[in-house]
Amino acid sequence: MELRHHQEDMAMTDSRIDLIEKTIRRIPDFPKPGILFRDITPLLTDPKVLSVTLDVLQEGLDGQDLDRIVAIEARGFLFGAALADRMGIGLGLVRKKGKLPWKTESVTYDLEYGTDTVEMHLDAVSQGHRVWIIDDLLATGGTAAAAVALVRKMGGAVVGASFVVELDGLGGRARLADMEIQSLLRERE
Repeated sequence: MELRHHQEDMAMTDSRIDLIEKTIRRIPDFPKPGILFRDITPLLTDPKVLSVTLDVLQEGLDGQDLDRIVAIEARGFLFGAALADRMGIGLGLVRKKGKLPWKTESVTYDLEYGTDTVEMHLDAVSQGHRVWIIDDLLATGGTAAAAVALVRKMGGAVVGASFVVELDGLGGRARLADMEIQSLLRERE
């Protein structure tokens, strides 16, 4: 089955995307009132849907000359590790400050009320590595933009980023405007 790729996203209409969309659980008012949480755990517990999701994500990377997948904590690790394995390339992990046991590089970024810091091991990305960022969800884009800044600070070149779900209207795509963005599902927040 041929997928229709768009430069902006992977707005696909085939049955695989329908299957992924139907499997993601939507939980109102979690973690606080007014938030509609997208729960990917049903997708992870169904081996068929997980395999389909990984297939579609991998197809979006066909033709890319990559050295690393960089996955964002924590759900991004699940997709990133599987894709890195399938593609035969290394995996770098972006984690909250203080979670990695060895020497790290860090980037601090602004939140609505305060700041946060993400880190990566110094050997996760090398000078000139071509990198693709992976996470489950793109909302405001703060963490994804920090991951991009972190890779660039370490000398890597971010080619693009993939997300299972993108929440339109929260500005995440605009924060990553200088690269290819692929989202399997785009939903209004």
